[in-house]
Amino acid sequence: MADQLYLSLWFPNFRFDSLPAALVSVLRQFALISGDKRVSTATVYPISFTESPVYQRIFVNDDRSQSTEDSIIENAVSEATEQLHDDMAYEFEMKWNLWQPEHSGASGAELDALWKPRPRTVKIIGFGPQFDQATYEQNGHIRVDFGLDTPWVMDEEDEALDEEAQKHIQQNVEILLAFTLSVEKHSGISSRLLWTESGEPLAEKLIARLQRLN
Repeated sequence: MADQLYLSLWFPNFRFDSLPAALVSVLRQFALISGDKRVSTATVYPISFTESPVYQRIFVNDDRSQSTEDSIIENAVSEATEQLHDDMAYEFEMKWNLWQPEHSGASGAELDALWKPRPRTVKIIGFGPQFDQATYEQNGHIRVDFGLDTPWVMDEEDEALDEEAQKHIQQNVEILLAFTLSVEKHSGISSRLLWTESGEPLAEKLIARLQRLN
């Protein structure tokens, strides 16, 4: 069953006024892996995610836009965090391309699918220390929301996966691990946790997946 996938990041001796710089660092690592330095949406939530945003900007990063300067990581973070409040969360959406199947067969099985790289949205969120009753203690000073884990684990019925499908799932896993290791190496974190909403141990699932594909 599909599960939400997250990466939680904690920083040593963390000061709230350093949150913008920490966000920029993590977003830059994501851009290195994705190849796109532009933020697609910036949103600021007060108190908890059940509240309406106090700030939101959706960037047009295509030929319709006269300028994309505002969506560059440093500019987007600077604007959204211009007024830091310790009971707010600062969310930035970016996109990366992962291999995903397009089903052509009537059965919908993966062996009938044509695999293509398609954009997926990733949310990178910095938490104020008073946001949602100090949720950072469990979620990290910064949390990365990858969405559903299906690009990395798919179904457990490996007999339905042909060689091409196996190759692309492994490529997705390598992209995920490359980003995680890049953040660990370059963003000055003290600890990290890759986890799923259900609590199922993702590391074991990924290792098992790679072992089956190899």
